[in-house]
Amino acid sequence: MLPDRSEYPCQTIDMSPGGVCVHAPVKGEVGDRIVIYLDQVGRVEGVISRLIDTGFALAMTVPALKREKLADQLTWLTNRQSLGMREDRRHERIEPVHKRSTLHVGKREIPVKLIDISLSGAAMNCDFKAAIGTPVVIGATPAKIVRVFEGGVAVEFEREFDPESFSDKAKL
Repeated sequence: MLPDRSEYPCQTIDMSPGGVCVHAPVKGEVGDRIVIYLDQVGRVEGVISRLIDTGFALAMTVPALKREKLADQLTWLTNRQSLGMREDRRHERIEPVHKRSTLHVGKREIPVKLIDISLSGAAMNCDFKAAIGTPVVIGATPAKIVRVFEGGVAVEFEREFDPESFSDKAKL
């Protein structure tokens, strides 16, 4: 998405935790602030740092924590085929528009900030640690804790969302 909010399809040529080079039908201008939505990575923002014949390079503006997560994700994506690793996520994850929600654990209500969601689960930042398998409700959606990480948890929903009605605007 260019500064004028016009959107165009693009294809990643190469990527690092600090930048991405894309093939695109339009180039924008060096210094333009843009947003790119990449499959398996999600939303990235940055500034066009240089133009190439078939597109442009973007210097990403990403907080340190997201940059570390992106580095891990890129490493995994790079190595999974060469190492014969199976895809461990059943569904593509997207960054939700509505990030604030509440995690219900028994009678406790814990405010959370959603990191990403999919048809079958979600990851969120929160000040809560629980054993894997703990039943919870995120918003109004029953789930169970499947991963605990520094600064948050990931859950798997009891029932998957309907693919026809699922979008980045889904509220949990």
